[in-house]
Amino acid sequence: MKSRDVIPGVFSRHAAAYQRRLDQIMERGEARGRQRVIDLVEPRPGMRILDLACGPGTLTRRLAELVAPDGEVIGVDLAEGMLELARAAAIPNARFELMDISQLAFPDGSFDAATCGHGLQFVPDLGQALRESRRVLRARAPFAASFPADSSGRSPATVVQEVVDRLLPPSPKVTDRGETQRTVGDASLLRDASASAGFADARVEIVEEKVRWESAAQYVAMLMSWWDCAARMEGVEPQRLRAFQQEATSALRDAYPGSFETTARNHVLFGRA
Repeated sequence: MKSRDVIPGVFSRHAAAYQRRLDQIMERGEARGRQRVIDLVEPRPGMRILDLACGPGTLTRRLAELVAPDGEVIGVDLAEGMLELARAAAIPNARFELMDISQLAFPDGSFDAATCGHGLQFVPDLGQALRESRRVLRARAPFAASFPADSSGRSPATVVQEVVDRLLPPSPKVTDRGETQRTVGDASLLRDASASAGFADARVEIVEEKVRWESAAQYVAMLMSWWDCAARMEGVEPQRLRAFQQEATSALRDAYPGSFETTARNHVLFGRA
């Protein structure tokens, strides 16, 4: 099964829950990887910025505020449900288009900067997506993208994953993302991929972000709306889902009673066209 057959649909069906959680961690300053992307491209009034895999427009909104009053941000995504939320927000100085980020429908040199917050890890051909990003940028224009990086050791995620693997069906078999996942998880490979795509000054920063959770129940509820777990829940009968939620919450509460904090690593890629 190809990425395009699975991932946009899952994100579309769970767009509202995704938006709620991402808005929350952005507002609390916990999404440090995505915030670093914004900081690196240095948005200024009058700039025209491309926001790749924009989702519900969470980064787009912040970029649009910084390029106002006469700049513009264009968000592109393949998940129609995400774009519906983004358009409904009526963000000033922003517009949204359904588009494959590996085949951008823009002329060469169209933008002053490009960003991507946790989206490029889903493309089957990372090199092609990076080359397209560079193509639509003006000379020396900045590009920045964040990627989740694996964290080692036992964590709330590993506690819950044990219950996921035992009680939920396996993930849909997506066969075309293996090389991309290997690359984005390795800072040196990611930097090399960016340089191979033609970006100058390519570098990767490792950004840690800490997120505070009020309870095990809050964490599990969020996890059930995130794309990978959500994909495994689709088509599962409600009684079985309730049993999963109860057992996952109980297991996590035993390991992490009360409120707790998680730490995740991000790779943040920067380069210039």
